[in-house]
Amino acid sequence: MVPQLTPAVVALTRAGIAHTLHEYDHDPRATSYGLEAADALGLDPDQVFKTLLADLDGSLVVAVVPVSTKLDLKALARALGGSRASTADPRAAERATGYVTGGISPVGQRKTHRTVVDETAELYDVVYVSAGRRGLDVGIAPADLVEVTGAIVADISR
Repeated sequence: MVPQLTPAVVALTRAGIAHTLHEYDHDPRATSYGLEAADALGLDPDQVFKTLLADLDGSLVVAVVPVSTKLDLKALARALGGSRASTADPRAAERATGYVTGGISPVGQRKTHRTVVDETAELYDVVYVSAGRRGLDVGIAPADLVEVTGAIVADISR
């Protein structure tokens, strides 16, 4: 099976950022897309990151955290100098990013959003994030992920 050229893959290629694609059979019954990816790809769940959108004081922002953790909304708000963050409505997240829930990539989104990558990403040479669809992840150096998304790095998981 040839991996689909998603906006994330196109953006990484255009930016000249080294990456690897990892395709797996997505189970529509999976309750955790990120843990499903880690299991299917034989990866440490701490090294596989999920992309979450939050509403921070009326604006959507992106948080990238390990699939083995939960997003700390207060820490996210502090990291971005905001006062209150809440989980974004899934439909709003899909509209803003151009991706479907469970396949939202931090790269190649329809609009640019302020992004925070959890500091644990720096523990690895390569981290894995959605490549823009369910069943497809991309391996990327954390520094390259931060660069291509314009992210800041902070402690935002618990």
